[in-house]
Amino acid sequence: MISDALEGHGAVTAPADELLATCWTTAGDAAPDRGDLRSPLSLRERIEAASAAGFRGFGLLSDDLPAAVAAYGLSGIRAMLDDNAMVHLELEGIPYWWDDGAQRQESDRVRHGLLQAAEALGARHIKVTPDGDDGPWDRGLWAARFAELAAQAEGVGARLGIEFFPWSNVKTLSDGLQLVEEAGHEAGGVVIDTWHIARGGTPPSALSTVPLHRIVGVELDDADEHVEGTLFQDTVHRRRYCGEGSFHLAAMISALRTAGWTGPWGVEILADEHRALPVDAAVARAAAGARAVLDPSPSG
Repeated sequence: MISDALEGHGAVTAPADELLATCWTTAGDAAPDRGDLRSPLSLRERIEAASAAGFRGFGLLSDDLPAAVAAYGLSGIRAMLDDNAMVHLELEGIPYWWDDGAQRQESDRVRHGLLQAAEALGARHIKVTPDGDDGPWDRGLWAARFAELAAQAEGVGARLGIEFFPWSNVKTLSDGLQLVEEAGHEAGGVVIDTWHIARGGTPPSALSTVPLHRIVGVELDDADEHVEGTLFQDTVHRRRYCGEGSFHLAAMISALRTAGWTGPWGVEILADEHRALPVDAAVARAAAGARAVLDPSPSG
């Protein structure tokens, strides 16, 4: 009986927050501003490092997928995730998913591979990004293409999230939610990165009003008070581990909990300092920082 189980143990302990290591957190010496985005590390090394640090979710970039499939097969990747207690999988990156022109053939090739992997691996969601060049765009076309992709993600058992960022055409939380609502597909939503919230000027309190069904993912990270270089350079080279920067992470986390978010909590660290560390040490430090801000109590 429950009463017997509780006797002598006090109140029921809430389950610990689950962490998801996004693709860049385990990628080693790889970065989004290089021509070749692929991680130099084996997928096994990355998954095992994340598992040892206590992560229960893992992120994989589309650029790393072909080599991983060639090395292990989709069934082998799924077994590796299961063996390392990974219960959440994020797949990321479909270039020019909105394009109907010259980029469409390559975009469709990546899309096909990612959707196939999402179904075979039981992915939780697929993450896409906006146009980082912030060029002219047709909002109606983007909404239609997002709805199309959301339906395809739903068809393989996943959701679709767009990560807004301040140097793109979808700059803010409000912009992201507007696009998702215009797309009108229930499988679609936003991925909320604390870096983009802080650098984009969105107050933490705004997170408390985001409809829960539109939150596909959350990513935690930190940064110095002042931007160094461009926003893109700052986000790629100078993020900080959670709690080591200037962001009001406690307020953001509290607001997201108010909105109903219970995780998994992604951890996305992009920094020269992080890339220089051995992957096991880097991932362990990323996990420790996230846990400290999620549960700031002395025992946490």
